[in-house]
Amino acid sequence: METTAHTLSRRGFARLLGAGVAAAALRPSLALETATLTTSGEVRIDSNENALGPSPAALTAMQGAMARSWRYPDVEVSALTDALAAHLGTGADRILLGPGSNEVLRLATMASTGSGKTLVMADPTFEAVAGYARASGAPVTKVPLTSDYRHDLAKMAAAASGSGLIYICNPNNPTASLTPKGEIRAFLAELRGRATVLIDEAYHHYVESPDYESAIPLIDEHPNLIVARTFSKIYALAGLRCGYAVARPEMIERLRLYRAWDTLNLLALVAARASLGDAGHVERSRRLNRETRSATVAGLEAIGFRTIPSHANFLMVDLRRESRPVIEALRGRNVYVGRVFPALPSHLRVTVGTREEMEGFLKAFGQVVT
Repeated sequence: METTAHTLSRRGFARLLGAGVAAAALRPSLALETATLTTSGEVRIDSNENALGPSPAALTAMQGAMARSWRYPDVEVSALTDALAAHLGTGADRILLGPGSNEVLRLATMASTGSGKTLVMADPTFEAVAGYARASGAPVTKVPLTSDYRHDLAKMAAAASGSGLIYICNPNNPTASLTPKGEIRAFLAELRGRATVLIDEAYHHYVESPDYESAIPLIDEHPNLIVARTFSKIYALAGLRCGYAVARPEMIERLRLYRAWDTLNLLALVAARASLGDAGHVERSRRLNRETRSATVAGLEAIGFRTIPSHANFLMVDLRRESRPVIEALRGRNVYVGRVFPALPSHLRVTVGTREEMEGFLKAFGQVVT
């Protein structure tokens, strides 16, 4: 639920953060005095969660469903599948639900790699698919991002010979960068079904650039395409685990062969369906993220640190030094940020939290790096 703490203007927040960072250098003991803390006294901005929290409609739906928790959620599975089909303008036979989009990534990897078929992915990107591929005995080919942090689709296409799956996270995690829609379209056309393409759109709802489009409408043209979506990010249901795949019906059936039985959670299903109907919560989440992200970037720039342009709800800060000591120093101040990414060892991933959390981060960060 939105509170007055989230309605500070971008300019006012930037001024406040700039002053806060300067003050932190003079008053180290006050580094986290205004931060929003958990019961353990921590600021957790490490997992790209939505600081606004779930829709009130989702919370109400879960309360109402508790009394039905003794039943398997077959009715709720169908209801959410139909709601998603209507929301996306596609057929219900093109949607497969799972306990988080990680499950979609696992199913796609199992269905498309192994037996000498390689996984092709960017470096760095979300690593789950690499773990699934290695578990199935599949080789993994990593292609570095371009100098401006796009997927290098030309090199990924060149590596496609003998591959079973090509994974594209757009916007990309951990860089929050975008691969333009024209490049995605050209890549899919060039590939011509030589491999399955899995496009992970976990951060789809945060993107506002005209250079971006969802790949879901392209499924009609490309039977080898799978799009993964999640309710963990903009809908703030990360703790419940609900995601889904969108693909042609024959691809959905191929994925279904590898799915475990009865892994879907009643509360996650009803919360997800209620969240779909709360467009206002999505827009509030987008606005909070946009304004707080912009103010945080301004605060970082005020002390000389640049970020990769972000199209998601997190930032990659160029530290110009090894990130591990900074991560550990922040942890010592109860501020938890992203892990070390070997392909970008001098960058720090920071989730965009609440205004108070970002004030706390910037104050602690100012102490650590100055």
